[in-house]
Amino acid sequence: MAERPAETIYVLNGPNLNLLGTREPEKYGHAGLADVEQLCVQTAALFGLKADCRQSNREGELIDFIHEALAKKAAGIIINAGGYSHTSIALHDALVAVRIPTVEVHVTNIHAREDFRHHSFTARAAFASLCGFGIDGYRLAINGLAAKIGVKAIA
Repeated sequence: MAERPAETIYVLNGPNLNLLGTREPEKYGHAGLADVEQLCVQTAALFGLKADCRQSNREGELIDFIHEALAKKAAGIIINAGGYSHTSIALHDALVAVRIPTVEVHVTNIHAREDFRHHSFTARAAFASLCGFGIDGYRLAINGLAAKIGVKAIA
């Protein structure tokens, strides 16, 4: 019997997340985007999932990634839309339209920061939202997503 190919989850990172590790390390830590992506690939593999990691500073490209996730039948989406979380109805609408289980992640605790960061449009389109755990929030998000889609860790 042929082995079933791994289901894919999309890990989408928005504007300025390419600067992780150098941007305000007192807030965001010293881990870079490559560290985040490695963490996601390794964590997804524990569940027999494949993490397809993408980053864009452009809102429209993030929306295209979400549409691609639907076209490629992705099992789930992890999204850190960065500043777009607080401004983008278009990202919200794309996530709602594709109906793919989604977890929102923020490296910092957005509720302990400036007032304008307290509202997230992308959180309203996700079944869960994690903030303030640093890059470990991505690991937690993948664990939660795996549970939501009914995938157990590989023994």
